[in-house]
Amino acid sequence: MQTIEPVRKSVIVRASPEKAFDLFVNGMGTWWIKGHSVSQSGQKTVIVEPVAGGRWYEIGNAGEECDWGRVIDCDPPHRILFAWQLNADFDFDPAFHTEVEVYFQATGENETTVLLEHRQLANYGAKAADMHGVFDSEKGWGGLLASYAAKMA
Repeated sequence: MQTIEPVRKSVIVRASPEKAFDLFVNGMGTWWIKGHSVSQSGQKTVIVEPVAGGRWYEIGNAGEECDWGRVIDCDPPHRILFAWQLNADFDFDPAFHTEVEVYFQATGENETTVLLEHRQLANYGAKAADMHGVFDSEKGWGGLLASYAAKMA
């Protein structure tokens, strides 16, 4: 199996870890880029059930629910660990997963560094390097964290 490095991104937001965590998790539907959708009707919102075993899914404009993965662990306001269960075609596959872990670290008064790591990308097999490139790009986690930071501002 090939070695594929995790995608690591970070952003600093002007907020306490509690507020940063709350917007990231409970407000994901307000900052997740609408074009990053797996539903047929386009994304209306994104829902995270912030408990171990909770769902991570999208609600489409027509009301359909499309799973993205599950919450593996949640320790508010410090970290959340997701199972990303979208395959290389961005279809939900309950037998597939990579991990997305997000840490919220106070780095100053009313300032939090948000660190994201998307790992186990070798699980994509022959498409692992391509998927790393997608997730590592401005259309991937870089753009998503920028959208999150802009919403926090």
